[in-house]
Amino acid sequence: MTSTPTRAHDPRVRRLTTTLYGYAFLEDFVLLYPVYALLFSDTGLTVWQISSLFALWSVTGVLLEVPSGVWADAVSRRLLLWLGPLLSAAGFTLWVLLPSYGAFAAGFVLWGAGGALASGALEALVHDELDRLDAAGRYARIMGRARAAGLVAVMAAMGLAGPVLGRGGHTAVGAASILACLLTAATALRFPEHRHPAAARQGWTATLRAGLAEARADRSVRGALLLVPAVGAVWGALDEYTPLLVRDTGVADRTVPYLLLLIWAGATAGSLLAGKGERLGTTGLAALLAGAGLALAVGSLAGTHAGLILVALAFGGLQAATVLADARLQRRIGDTGRATLTSLAGLGTELTTVAVFAGYALIASQSPHSTAFAVFAVSYPVTAAVLVAGARAVTRTGAGKEAEGARAVKDPA
Repeated sequence: MTSTPTRAHDPRVRRLTTTLYGYAFLEDFVLLYPVYALLFSDTGLTVWQISSLFALWSVTGVLLEVPSGVWADAVSRRLLLWLGPLLSAAGFTLWVLLPSYGAFAAGFVLWGAGGALASGALEALVHDELDRLDAAGRYARIMGRARAAGLVAVMAAMGLAGPVLGRGGHTAVGAASILACLLTAATALRFPEHRHPAAARQGWTATLRAGLAEARADRSVRGALLLVPAVGAVWGALDEYTPLLVRDTGVADRTVPYLLLLIWAGATAGSLLAGKGERLGTTGLAALLAGAGLALAVGSLAGTHAGLILVALAFGGLQAATVLADARLQRRIGDTGRATLTSLAGLGTELTTVAVFAGYALIASQSPHSTAFAVFAVSYPVTAAVLVAGARAVTRTGAGKEAEGARAVKDPA
């Protein structure tokens, strides 16, 4: 379905999008974001220990991603969007009260569980509600703006983290982060949710089987499922190390959050432009991925403030590509198992992220952070090449079937 001018100004659409933007902002308005990697490092944790925490975070998502998506399809997506931030708040509380490797690990488990509950459920709820209002054609634009709202929240947290940390220490930063999580949970209660009765009555096992059957039966769905982690996982993992990349340019720790603002300004711009990016098509998306990967490699290896501008441009391109990959998936799947399949894509993202964390620890233990960033940036030109090759193969297959059909009509058996 596509949106119309009337539907674009429908007050029900405005309520949905306003709630979505508020939820996305509050979910990422966490003052701990720009300082926790430095906190771990300054506490004495090694690169391997820090990477193990990030990997534990992702492993938690791996274990819970698909079950939570099936749960969202079988029960209530809004319920999971409410519960997730509460688990994150509990994790941050542990970080503040008991700062240690064990508490950091437990906190990441809770945070990972909270993220898994929301992953898939949010996209499915928004798409289905827009579809119900004849506005599904606006999905990429709306989700791009939601991602932008989240990035603005990250930048606001970066700007406030330094002053709050200076005045109240880690206790104040943690308290502000916990409050943001509680407000996120409260905002989730405003989401509308109109489920098809048949979808609501399906059990957990039936919902899972239906989603997996759709993925097996439709090649385009499988391709879209693979594209999501291929685009989002690598730069999503590298994001956790950007404070260390910035610090390696020679700036003081107190300056790191402000330079991170530059990188996330680029990512925010990419989110806002994602709606226009739907016009690119497969070849255009491949070009975007290749260009972003090149900019990321060159900018990281430069090791200067100027190089961070290229990193910012790369993150902008990759953020836009991530939104477009999600929209591509949503267009190809049915309504009943939407959260299940979206979570399945999230599972692929989490598994790839764990691999990136392990590889990053191996490379960064022997080389500068800039080298690790450049190595992983190569994955994007490779993904671009595979995407173009796949599109050409589909085109050749379609042309072959048309030619075979024409011959059959001309010379029937």
